[in-house]
Amino acid sequence: MSMRLLVDLTTDMVRELAVAEKVCVRPLLRRVLDRETGIEETVPIPCGSTLESVCPSCAHKARVLRMQQCAEGWHLGTEPEDHESEDDQEIGDHGQADEDDHGEEDRDGDSDRRVRSTRRRSDAADLPRVAAEDRTIGRTFTSLDGHEYRPSMFLTLTLPSYGAICAGAPVDPESYDYRRAAMDALLFPRLVDRFWQNLRRCAGYKVQYFAAVEPQHRLAPHLHAAIRGAIPRQLLRQVIRATYVQVWWPRFDRPVFVQRVPMWDGTGYADPDTGEVLPTWEEAVDGLANDPDARPAHVMRFGTQADIRGIIAPSEEADRAIRYLTKYLTKAIAEPLTTDPDEDDPVDERRDAHIDRLHAELRWLPCSEHCANWLRYGIQPKNPTPGMQAGHCPSKAHDREHLGVGGRRVLVSRHWSGKTLAEHKADRATVVREALHAAGIVPPEVERLAADVTAQDGLPRFVWTDTRPSNAGEYRKIIFAAIEERRAWREQYDAAKIIVAPVGDHSAIDHHSESDGPAP
Repeated sequence: MSMRLLVDLTTDMVRELAVAEKVCVRPLLRRVLDRETGIEETVPIPCGSTLESVCPSCAHKARVLRMQQCAEGWHLGTEPEDHESEDDQEIGDHGQADEDDHGEEDRDGDSDRRVRSTRRRSDAADLPRVAAEDRTIGRTFTSLDGHEYRPSMFLTLTLPSYGAICAGAPVDPESYDYRRAAMDALLFPRLVDRFWQNLRRCAGYKVQYFAAVEPQHRLAPHLHAAIRGAIPRQLLRQVIRATYVQVWWPRFDRPVFVQRVPMWDGTGYADPDTGEVLPTWEEAVDGLANDPDARPAHVMRFGTQADIRGIIAPSEEADRAIRYLTKYLTKAIAEPLTTDPDEDDPVDERRDAHIDRLHAELRWLPCSEHCANWLRYGIQPKNPTPGMQAGHCPSKAHDREHLGVGGRRVLVSRHWSGKTLAEHKADRATVVREALHAAGIVPPEVERLAADVTAQDGLPRFVWTDTRPSNAGEYRKIIFAAIEERRAWREQYDAAKIIVAPVGDHSAIDHHSESDGPAP
């Protein structure tokens, strides 16, 4: 298709074509001036969204990259490099280690540091403690015929029931425990963190995982996890039953400020009528330590449903598990998981009402010690700042779109593959370039517009400025040019695979790169 035919295409048609060709449909546009030649051109930069509703093409690329990351670390036979990444996550989504240990809170007499006992709850099962080995890879097993296997695990963890559900909505909304469901969603990352801590203590090695947080049909978050190494199912079930989180927060079941709004007095928040300064976070928590009848503000556990499977790779089952693990990463939590094509109106009013009720709870409940919603309950958040207002916490966990899941949707342990997500992305580009070089094809020039390329005067050769399409016609032209460029790259890459790969075997080139095309 030539550019001449572009005049016959509508904007919607160009967008659909871009989606089919995996080209970003809402790129950031930059105007680039070449100071040496004086040539100026508009360059589209992919938006990088991970949501299909925003940009299907970029969301697809992000999912494929995560699939590669999961596959590379799942069945490693050698220890990965000791490489930590900002993409990896071992602690909670609040950016700090859990503060809610298993016992009551007291003050250390020799310091101002708040400490807790390690006493477990009496209603929680005990956990075995075994000697830990300094390894992250699983053990191998040899069959009778001498074949060596390195099995791993696929695990699904869920939250408990809050009431009967039918077609994704409560059977009886009035009896459904929305408050508990909302708090469990907000604190779900802490429960997951505690599970991995407990499992490592019991498994006897540094268990590594690649996990994804997704919504169940009832909208409660649950976790799918690929675990490296084989762990007895009985031990996994024991750890699931014994894992819990309790938060020692001040009580937040009785709002103090509903119509009135606490005011900032320069150092903290005060009652707008009396001028009395509200208790600080430290003062409120100290009150718990001095109260012998104090109880945790919230206690949460996993539900009774857990799916545990052994996986051996390479196998179709392993590939299918990876696709399932990343299936909903491109969807927002509140997006409908299924639709009935036979229904005239795809919007389920009962489900929308369910989302609204859950969001109403999430808007006002505190998501962390720093949440502005503490002002509603007459307590200053930890480290307060001017402008805080209950019901307007900036954490996305309170948004209707996220329904309590405000942190990362993908959780990867630090020693999963020994690479950062950026390094995985670079590996994919390297595979393509090496295939092109091996086939005698000159790959696209990576440095052609790089910001670090200098002119003869030592200053940057290329000057970048922001721009926007002036009209729909210019947008279509930019997107269509990107489509044509991507098609050319793909044709080159497909030709290179045929030349390089052995006859009848086109899988010699990294198959994870094929699904995303040869763009550098």
